[in-house]
Amino acid sequence: MAKPEWVTYSNEEIEEFILKFTKEGKSTSEIGIILRDQYGIPSVKAVTGEKITAILKRNEQAQEYPEDIMNLIKRAVNIRDHLKENPKDLHTKRGLSIIEARIRRLGAYYVNEGELPEGWRYDPTEAALLVK
Repeated sequence: MAKPEWVTYSNEEIEEFILKFTKEGKSTSEIGIILRDQYGIPSVKAVTGEKITAILKRNEQAQEYPEDIMNLIKRAVNIRDHLKENPKDLHTKRGLSIIEARIRRLGAYYVNEGELPEGWRYDPTEAALLVK
């Protein structure tokens, strides 16, 4: 995908936007949506040649865990809290097992990619501490 003609921002300006929004606590997906909707940048990778996460890593602003696995961990922690109050909710128990299986699969992928440390394992008690 080539750089669109209507994008008037330079790569350095886009990088400054990304770093500014990261300091404000925005996630990478939120940054992409803001850049698309408010600044007319359809795709950071198409314009700069780098993904938002690559720009954050280069500037040492990257998060410890990838965003997708962190969102799944937050969901699992919320469901565990719900199940403490509602232990007979069988549909939610099944949903929790599906989400935790997805976390383990993603964790194995990220360990192979080098995004997570070797030997990383999903532990619900550590996840609760990580999220809160």
